[in-house]
Amino acid sequence: MRRHIRRAGSRAALGLAAAAALTCGFGAAAPAVAADDAPLAVAITGENHVDLSLTGDNGEPSEPQVTLRLAAPGSDEPGDDGVIPVVHHGEYKIKIDASGLKGVAAVKLPCAADGLTAECSGSEINAGSDYNRLGGIRLDVNSESAAGDFGSIRITGEGAGVTFAPLTIDVLVGGPEFKNRKLSEPRGFEAGDVYDAPVGFRNEGGMAGDGAVLRFHGSRGLSFLDSYGNCAYKKTTDGPLLHQGVDAICTVPGTFEAGTAYTVAEPLKVRTADFALADIFSYGFSAVSPAKAKALLTEDGYTPGTGGSLTLKELPGASAADYTRYAELDLPTSNTYDLVLTGASAKGKAGDTVKADIGFRNDGPGWISALRSGGESIGFTVAVPKGATVTKAPDRCNFTTIDEGVKGYLCWVSTPLLEDAKLTFPFELRIDKVVKNAKGKVALPSWDNPSEPEQSNNTAWIVLNGTGDGQGAGGATDGGSSASPSPSASDGSSSGSSGSSGTSGDSGSSAGSSGEQGSGGGLALTGSGGVLLIGGIAVVVLGAGAAAVIAARRRRTV
Repeated sequence: MRRHIRRAGSRAALGLAAAAALTCGFGAAAPAVAADDAPLAVAITGENHVDLSLTGDNGEPSEPQVTLRLAAPGSDEPGDDGVIPVVHHGEYKIKIDASGLKGVAAVKLPCAADGLTAECSGSEINAGSDYNRLGGIRLDVNSESAAGDFGSIRITGEGAGVTFAPLTIDVLVGGPEFKNRKLSEPRGFEAGDVYDAPVGFRNEGGMAGDGAVLRFHGSRGLSFLDSYGNCAYKKTTDGPLLHQGVDAICTVPGTFEAGTAYTVAEPLKVRTADFALADIFSYGFSAVSPAKAKALLTEDGYTPGTGGSLTLKELPGASAADYTRYAELDLPTSNTYDLVLTGASAKGKAGDTVKADIGFRNDGPGWISALRSGGESIGFTVAVPKGATVTKAPDRCNFTTIDEGVKGYLCWVSTPLLEDAKLTFPFELRIDKVVKNAKGKVALPSWDNPSEPEQSNNTAWIVLNGTGDGQGAGGATDGGSSASPSPSASDGSSSGSSGSSGTSGDSGSSAGSSGEQGSGGGLALTGSGGVLLIGGIAVVVLGAGAAAVIAARRRRTV
C-alpha cells in the first residue's frame, strides 16, 4: 500500500532535466528540459487495439477499455518524504481525435469532449506514469456497427519544452471471437484416473480467424500425458502451492470460420495424482495471427514439446449453449482427506509450568488445495484446562471465548495443506491449582463435509494431572472441558503472540502451512458462537452445536 503522497512543486533530485531548467534560471515554474536543451520526451500510453463484439460482451458498460496516461522519465515511487517528483512545469494539451470511428462504433471520450474529439490540458507532469492519468475511453457497438468495420483513434500532444510520442488505437468490430467448450467431470471419476478433455471452441464472432492459440493449465495435482510439438510447457514446482502446476501454450494454424465449432482431433489427456482433490484444469482458445503466435512459444520459462502436433477439426452440429468464455473443471471431486488432532498430557504441582504440544496432521490421501478460496485458513480451538493459565501460545493462536463460559485459543493452519502435512502447536501452561484430570478440549468444527468422512479424530484433549481412567489426551471421549480463568495481565499480553508457533516436517513447511506462517485475516470466535474456516468453507458454529455452511468460492479466470 502506498503511503500518503505529496506532489512536489520543485525538487532538486529530478535528474538532468530539472537541473538544466534551474541552471538556466527558469526557476521552479519553468519547463524541464534535458541537459542538451532538448525537450522532455513523454509518451502517451494506453491500449493500442480494441476488439468489439457484436454479441454485446464488451465488459461492464461503465468501465473504459482504454486508460490514457502520460509516461515521463523517472520513477513514480515517492521518496522518503512522500513527494512525487514533478519533471515538467508548463502548459500542455493532449488532443484525442476519434473521427475515424464515425459509423463504426459509439465513443465516450474523457476531458473536454465535443462529439468525436476531445482535449485534455495540464500544467504539471510527474515522473513515471502512475500519477499522470488523463482519463478513459469507452467504446461500444451501435446501430451502424457491422462485422469487419474498422477505425482508429489518434491521440497527440503539444506543449513548450516537451514532446509527446503519439498513440494510435485501432478498433475492430465483429472480429473472430472464440468461446470455449464447457467441461464436465465423468461419472465415477476418481483420483489417479486420466481425464480425456474434449477441449474446443466455437467462433461466435463476425469474421473468420486466422490461426488460434490454446492456453491450458493444471494445478499441482494434475499433469498432461502428451507433449505436443506445437506447444510449449512450463512446470512450476516451487514457491506457493497455489501457483504450482503446469502451464502450456499451443499454436494452431488454419482458418476458423465464423459460426463454426472446432475440437481437438484427439482429447487432451489430463492425469490426476493420487492426492488430487478439487484441482483445477482450465483452458482457453483465442484468435491470434500466426506471426504473433510464434513469439508466444518462446515466452520465458517455457520448454518446447517433443511429440506430434496438436490439431483441430470441425465439430458439426455444436450448440452455442455448450460454449462459454471461461472453461474450467475441478478434478477429481470424490477424493477425501483426513485431518487428525492429537492432544497432550502433563503432571505438575501448583506453580509448575508444563508443556503441551498439540499435533495437527493430514493423513490424506488428498491434499487440501483451497484453490477456489485462495488459501483460506483452517481453524481449530484449544480450551484451557481448569486450574491452569497459558503462559506461552503459538503465534498462530489467539486468545478468545470458545463458548459461553469457556476460554481458550483459536488456532489457524494455512492452506493449501499437503497430503502428508504434520504440524505442531506448542503451548506452555502454568498450573495455578492442582485439579485432578483437568481437561481442555482441542477440536475442529463438526459439520457434514463429504471430503472428510472420518471426523472421529477431529477432537483431542489437553489433560493435566490425569487419573489414568482411560480418558487420554488423544481420545475423543467427552472430558467435560471446563471454564478456565482468563490469563493474567502478563499472560494476556503474550497470549497468541509469543512463543514458538506451530512447526512441521518438510511436507508441511513446503506447503506454506506450518503454524508460524499466516495467510492473513481470519475470523475469530466470539461469545457463545463464531466462525471457523476449513478448506475454503466458512462454518458458522451455533451455540446448540448446529452448523451453517457458507460456500466461499470465487472464480478463477483462464
